[in-house]
Amino acid sequence: MGGTPIVELAKLDPDAGFRVYAKLEAHNPGGSIKDRSALEMLSAAIRGGDVVPGRTVVVESSSGNLGIGMAQACAYLGVRFRCVVDPRTNAQNIAIMRALGAEVEVVTETDPATGEYLPVRKRRVRELLTLLDSAYWPNQYANPGNPLAHRTTMREIAEAVPGGVDYLFCATSSCGTLRGCADFIRDHRLPTTVVAVDAAGSAIFAPPTGPRLIPGHGAAVRPALHRDGMADAVVIVDDVDCVAGCRKLAAREAILAGGSSGAVVAALAAMRERIPDSATCVLILPDRGERYLDTIYDDEWVAEQFGDIAHLWKEPAMEVAPC
Repeated sequence: MGGTPIVELAKLDPDAGFRVYAKLEAHNPGGSIKDRSALEMLSAAIRGGDVVPGRTVVVESSSGNLGIGMAQACAYLGVRFRCVVDPRTNAQNIAIMRALGAEVEVVTETDPATGEYLPVRKRRVRELLTLLDSAYWPNQYANPGNPLAHRTTMREIAEAVPGGVDYLFCATSSCGTLRGCADFIRDHRLPTTVVAVDAAGSAIFAPPTGPRLIPGHGAAVRPALHRDGMADAVVIVDDVDCVAGCRKLAAREAILAGGSSGAVVAALAAMRERIPDSATCVLILPDRGERYLDTIYDDEWVAEQFGDIAHLWKEPAMEVAPC
C-alpha cells in the first residue's frame, strides 16, 4: 500500500514553461488512492476495538473506489463488509467488490430535496446500523483516519519531486486526500499552492447546481472533513472537460486513468496562464481507467452524452505534401 510512482508528464502540454508530474495512485493494490483511506480507517477501528474480525459487520457508503479499498482490507483482515452504492457506480466496481466478498446494496431512489443519491445512501447506512448486529460505520466523510492516510501521500510526493512542489492539484470527494495533503503542507511549511478540483454541480465549494454524470469526484453534500482554507485555489470542472482530460492523458502520455484524473488534467489547463514558467506542478491521479472503458473511453457513449467533442483531445491531422 502506498509508495506509488511519480512520473513526469512531458507530453501533456509540451509548450508549457513549467514542469508537470503525476502521482499514479492506480498502482495501489485495489487500483485507487482510496485504498490508503480504507486501510487506515479499518486498522484504527480494529486497534480501538470498534471492529472485531469475525464478529463486526462494516457498513459504508461509496461511489466505487472506497468500496473496493474497504472490501479488500476487510477480506484480508477477516471482517464482513456491506457496501451501499447507487446506479452511477460503475458495474465493474460492484463486480470487484463482490469478488472480494463484499455484500453490495444499490439504492435506486434520489433524495427529494437534492435530487442526489448520496443522502439516500447515507440514510440506508444508518438503517443498517440498527438492523445488523455489531455493525460499524467508518464514515469516510468524517473519519479523521481518512485525511491521516494522505499525510503519507503528500510526504511521498514531497520526497520524490526534485526541487519541491509549487502547485498540487487534488480532486475532491470526501475531502480526505485534500485535507491530509494540505495539513502536511501547512505543518511542514512547504511553499506549495494547493488547488482543489471539484465537479460542476458538487456541493463542496458552492451550492449544488445540477446533476453530475461522471462519478469519483464531487459530492452532493459538503463532507464533515471539509475545512475552509484547505485549498488556495478551487477549479470547477464539468463532465465534458473531465472526459476530455482523460482522453488527452491517454492520447499524449499513454496513461489510462479514471474520471477524477481527467478533472485534474482539465484543472491544470484552466490554471495554465497563472502558473509561472519556473514552477513544478504535481497532479494526483486517483485511479485507473479500465473501469471507464464503457463510458469515458467509449466513443459512442461519449457522442451520445455530449455530441462530437473529439476535437478537444485529438491532435490536428498533419498535412502531407504531394511528391
